[in-house]
Amino acid sequence: MERGGGGERVGLPPATAGQRIHGSVARTLGIAILAGRHAPGEVLPGEIEFSEQLGISRTAYREAMRILSAKGLVESKPKTGTRVSARSRWNLLDPDVLAWAFESEPSESFIRDLFELRQIVEPAAAALAAERRTEADLARMGRALDDMARHGLATPEGRAADRAFHHAVLEATRNAPLLSLSSSIAAAVSWTTLYKQRRRALPRNPMPEHRALHAAIAGGDPGEAREAMSELIRLALADTEMSMKA
Repeated sequence: MERGGGGERVGLPPATAGQRIHGSVARTLGIAILAGRHAPGEVLPGEIEFSEQLGISRTAYREAMRILSAKGLVESKPKTGTRVSARSRWNLLDPDVLAWAFESEPSESFIRDLFELRQIVEPAAAALAAERRTEADLARMGRALDDMARHGLATPEGRAADRAFHHAVLEATRNAPLLSLSSSIAAAVSWTTLYKQRRRALPRNPMPEHRALHAAIAGGDPGEAREAMSELIRLALADTEMSMKA
């Protein structure tokens, strides 16, 4: 049975069980930075002080800083220590960074920016997919849709199927740089879906526009596929904006 508007409320998931210490520290600090508790330009406590505060080894602390530095959140310089980077340097499309942003309360402007990015990228990708898709691509999309319908987006299985569907669309473009955005797009789709269910169930069943997109790609009509994807994203944003007002 297709579903999507009902079911229990869904909360944002906790950190993955069994995370290594440095990964847990990076996550904690990353969430604090994205939530604004450590502002850009702020110098973080030194290695010895911070490792003692957190009750971890200096090695674990340094590894956590390397993780955050690789994601553009902090930068270390001799004599000046480690400071929070300017927001323009943050890799906001990194799947971990997106997760950390949603584990605090992301700003409405940030959420709308994500949907704006999706409107720029995904309709064009859908048009390419309509031109280049294979029967294998269509089969993968179809299986993902069946799983979405069976499990619903209130479940981890349903959200995984949603990610698989969007990945299959990007894969069908046969454009390697575009496909490299897949993990970021998937993370944005997944976290915004969770976000709009944080206080109440989804307001409507999102399956019809997914089915319409699949049909347009299967029909080989780039213009129709572009419009179908654009409408899918528009409705998803409307659902999210409704959640913001809840």
